[in-house]
Amino acid sequence: MKSLFGGLVCCFSVLTWEVHGTYKAKDFTPQSDLPESYATNRLNARSRAPERACKSRPLDLVFIIDSSRSVRPGEFEKVKIFLGDMVDTLDVGPAATRVAVVNYASTVKIEFLLKTHLNKADMKQALMRIQPLATGTMTGLAIRTALEKAFTEQSGARPPSQNIGKVAIIVTDGRPQDQVEEVSATARASGIEIYAVGVDRADIQSLQLMASNPLNAHVFYVETYGVIEKLTSKFRETLCEVKALVTVDPCKCEARLAFQKQTQESFLALTRTAGGRM
Repeated sequence: MKSLFGGLVCCFSVLTWEVHGTYKAKDFTPQSDLPESYATNRLNARSRAPERACKSRPLDLVFIIDSSRSVRPGEFEKVKIFLGDMVDTLDVGPAATRVAVVNYASTVKIEFLLKTHLNKADMKQALMRIQPLATGTMTGLAIRTALEKAFTEQSGARPPSQNIGKVAIIVTDGRPQDQVEEVSATARASGIEIYAVGVDRADIQSLQLMASNPLNAHVFYVETYGVIEKLTSKFRETLCEVKALVTVDPCKCEARLAFQKQTQESFLALTRTAGGRM
């Protein structure tokens, strides 16, 4: 019975990992600007009592974050908390996942490269120091900068021979003021997997032009920055090695088949018994 129950749990896990889609969350708390220290306090709290990190497959991961004038200071603090929570879930290190951050508005600033911080503590301190640029929304320029300057071996990306996945996660709340389709296609063709996260006023069509296929697994939307942290668990599913292991070596659901067979046999036995009584 114990093995049967364990098998059913395994089957349920397989079905759960395969669920993908646009993530939409609703914020039930009033939105208000938060003091500049909010992200620092939250990230410090996480440093004292971090969540157990998943064993993520090694990645060269670049966050591309919108800090244009439409992103209020308190909202940008929540983006930094989201980045800190993401770092907490990853297996960060020279031979594991490396992280870079590209900050953009009308201009683009590489906050740190893949080779800059190779441990979580230094990385989260660097996240606390990021400031919004507070101008336009040149998303295409930001993607091009990431492609040409952040995903290079000189900046810390691993060579193709190591077969390390390259992932970009774009977070934006607006419509790009430049073209994103061509540069995104170029980035994807170079082997970069792109996830597009839209918040509030984000243009869904632009998100779809940027993201990798299938779109329902690479485009996410939340209604406010107040709930963007909830996407951490979704990316945990996507980036963690657990998912890859389940996909490669599923439980094959022997327990479910055994349960169905046992149920059918019991039903037939009851049917025969009832027929005999008649």
